[in-house]
Amino acid sequence: MKKITIKKTMLCFVMIFFSLVAIAPFYFMINMGTYKATELYTGIKLTPSNYFMENLHSLLKINFLKYYGNSIIVAISNSLLTVLVCGMCGYALAKYKFKGNNFFTALVMITMMVPSQLNLVGFVIEMNKIGWLNTHLPLIIPTAASAFGVFWIKQFTTNAIPDSVLESARIDGCGELGIFFKISLPFMKPACMTLILLSFLWSWNSFMTPMIVLTKESMYTIPLGIRQLATQFRTDIGAQILGLTLSTIPILFIFGLFSKQLISGLASAAVKE
Repeated sequence: MKKITIKKTMLCFVMIFFSLVAIAPFYFMINMGTYKATELYTGIKLTPSNYFMENLHSLLKINFLKYYGNSIIVAISNSLLTVLVCGMCGYALAKYKFKGNNFFTALVMITMMVPSQLNLVGFVIEMNKIGWLNTHLPLIIPTAASAFGVFWIKQFTTNAIPDSVLESARIDGCGELGIFFKISLPFMKPACMTLILLSFLWSWNSFMTPMIVLTKESMYTIPLGIRQLATQFRTDIGAQILGLTLSTIPILFIFGLFSKQLISGLASAAVKE
């Protein structure tokens, strides 16, 4: 009993140590957002300063709330559209046997290996031709057809949905769309929730694509908005760090709310029967 107690105590200390290591960057990020830019170069800051309101005023002066709203609209729209498109494609590749199934699956995997930076020139030309530049559509619609999302849903769906359930639904007269939305989606819920969270995170943090397709200041997302605090002569690092701190709130909130579904989805997709 004594040995078990010692082991548990040591384990608790180890967990506390690693928890503090994980939390420390967040604490320093929040703390640094309360300092002047010039004060941040004078050493490690362990306690908050009194410059928080000035940094907040600098953020509001660049219309930060507008950028925040733009990011929320883009991230939520992209997440929902991604799970719909990738859910249907992944489900089709996993449960429908048709000529070319293996080819399309291999094609999806190949596209995952191609760096996204390689298609930027063609992407911008295409968006310009269809008149989508300086709108949020290039940030929502093209990225919804995610190769990772299709592959993720396919891998999960292959073993998560018994074929006998689908056959029973067809015998009972249920159509294919009804089978997908009423029967298959409940089985796919852990994978779909995980994909929604990942898509939200990627869209929220996206910088390169918005920088290329958006030139109107009113359409900026948070990463582009925070960049405006850096000029040729001065970079307001304190205000930038405060902006980054505020931008993590939705991510932390969503992760805290759906962390169980995220872990469940990741664990389920990692196990193949």
